[in-house]
Order: sequence, then structure tokens, then C-alpha cells
Amino acid sequence: MKRALALTLLLGAASPALSQQPFYTDDADVTPAGRIHVESFNEYDWLPASQAPHLKQNTLNMKINYGLGHGLELDLDAPLITIVNDTAVSSSQPFGFGDTNFGIKYNVHEERPGSAGPAFTIVNYIEMPTGNAASGLGSGLVDTWVYAVLQKTLPHDFVLHANGGYLFTGNTSTGVEGIRTARGHVATIGGSIVRNVSRAVAIGLDLTAAATNNAELNRTQLQGMLGGNYTFREGLTLDLGVIVGRFAASPRVGALVGFSWDLPR
Repeated sequence: MKRALALTLLLGAASPALSQQPFYTDDADVTPAGRIHVESFNEYDWLPASQAPHLKQNTLNMKINYGLGHGLELDLDAPLITIVNDTAVSSSQPFGFGDTNFGIKYNVHEERPGSAGPAFTIVNYIEMPTGNAASGLGSGLVDTWVYAVLQKTLPHDFVLHANGGYLFTGNTSTGVEGIRTARGHVATIGGSIVRNVSRAVAIGLDLTAAATNNAELNRTQLQGMLGGNYTFREGLTLDLGVIVGRFAASPRVGALVGFSWDLPR
């Protein structure tokens, strides 16, 4: 398992909570003081055979970010989850709210033009068990997760993001997806590279993973995404992504569509 953990840490991290939509790897930016930024998405996933009798999961999520100023941002999000089960085994189709995330994000250092140093941000999330654990909508655990973000602008309009963190308590599950066999001590890491093709279009690749040294290999999370954004106007984007996963804790394949927008003052 140590070898599997090392491989996972080299490749990338799955996370309970999401930003830089549609990508799972977070960016270093924070919402300006007094502004509200909203991200909403719907993700439909086909689950691996090892998740039977669970076949599919739909996750509708809305995240609200509020800028406090001085590099600080408050975050709140909660998913609405539908789990599709094999009717030959179970007639139930759980539907309801999952666990609720509360986060604080602090931009320690901004990237400066002409500087070789990247932007640096630290983030802390606490997820409360508001979802029904008996039906699989919630984990039944309080999650405490801390991670760091590095962001660097590269030549030819590329932007590189890297995350590395640690889940001290709880697990990474959202509905029936994610590592559920652990109660804390989960390492997470991720990376994305995004290119601004034009003023309206950005595309990128994202790789995320999570692993714990007391979980079986088939409970490791590893998934990639090809995604991007289309900007309708300043502060309003359409976000699209296609997901491919590996191991039981990740979807086999999935699709995501969402919107990100800044509310007027």
C-alpha cells in the first residue's frame, strides 16, 4: 500500500470540495472584498462495477464565496445528491442533501509580473455530516481538511496549479463516491494546467487523487478531467468537463456542466 500511496501522490488529489470550476484542483485566487462569487454545477457519473448495487450518481452543487478583504475568503457549499441503484437488488433511489462544507481561504502571496515566484494560498475546510449516512447521501463524519495551493503563469497563456493537502479527520466521500474506509489521515494532491485560447475560451487538463495508508488499493481515488470555460461576459462563464476515473472510489466516467458568476455589488 505504501507503494500505491507514493504513486498516487505523484500523479495528482480528489477533494471533498471543489473550486476553479470545472476543475477539482483549486486555484490561488480569492474573491475581492465585499464581493460574492457563485459556482453551480451538475455532475452525472457512471460508477465502477465494484460499487454495485450503486450504478450512477448525480450531484447538483452550489458554492458561495464571499471576499472578506486582506486576502481572505469564506466558502459555503452543499450538494443535492441522487444515487441510482440496481433495481434487482434495491428499489430505493436515495435523494437529498449531502454533507455541508464550510471553508476559509487565505492568499498568502500573489503572483507578481516578472517574478519567478508563484502565488501561494492556504485553505481549510470543515465538512459537517448533514447528509443521511444510512442512505449513502452523507458520511456521518466531521471532515477536517487543510491544503496548500501554488499557481504560476507560464508562457503562451498557460497557467499551472498544484494542490497538496491532508485530511486529518473524516473521509473524502461525496455520496457513495470517495474513500469511505478511512477516518482521517488521507493525503490529497492535484494538478491542472489551463490555457487561455482566447479572451472567451479556456481549456485545461486536471488530475486529482487521494490515498490513505490504511485503505485497500481499490479504495484509492484517481481521476482526470478534460474541461474548460466559455465566458459570456465579464463575471459569467459556462463550465464543462468530462471525467475518467480509476479505482472504486472514483467514477468510471462522468460529465459536468455548470456556471460561475460574480454577483453585482
